Amino acid sequence: MSESYIDDPALRVDAQYRRVGVQDVHLEISGARSVVERYRAPNGKEVASALKATGYEGCWVLALGVTDAANVAAGSPVLHPERIDRMMAVIGDDPVLWLTAKTIATEGAWSGPNMPAWNEALLAAQSRYPNILVYDWAAIVRDEWFEPDGIHYTPTGNIQRAHLIADALVAAYPA
Repeated sequence: MSESYIDDPALRVDAQYRRVGVQDVHLEISGARSVVERYRAPNGKEVASALKATGYEGCWVLALGVTDAANVAAGSPVLHPERIDRMMAVIGDDPVLWLTAKTIATEGAWSGPNMPAWNEALLAAQSRYPNILVYDWAAIVRDEWFEPDGIHYTPTGNIQRAHLIADALVAAYPA
């Protein structure tokens, strides 16, 4: 979502959230972020804990899952439901819009076949956490929005993602 990747600031996710009426936007976007493991930045639970420590109470949009699914596929002992539970222990009763995960990579831990188990765990989590709404991003993302690695999004994919997530947020939690 950086300016080096998306030139027009009106097309970035923060502007798209404001387009649908979000007044206070806190972005914590980092590549390869998972709930548990760290790669060059705090993990998802640490980021959420830091935000909660400031007194934040509001709606959360979580796009965590691709790296979590990959880490489980690579052998992490922390399985999908526990990862979700760890995030929800921090978030509490705040409303959550959590995106399903998809890749079109054909090999390795980040491959597409490793994503459905994560998505199923998210759907199951809704029975434990009534404040979670799952946005089925995996069902609407187009293959042509992926970079050749099959994991990351093209600029067009990121622009579409920002727009569609903002629309899904306001549909899920109207002001």
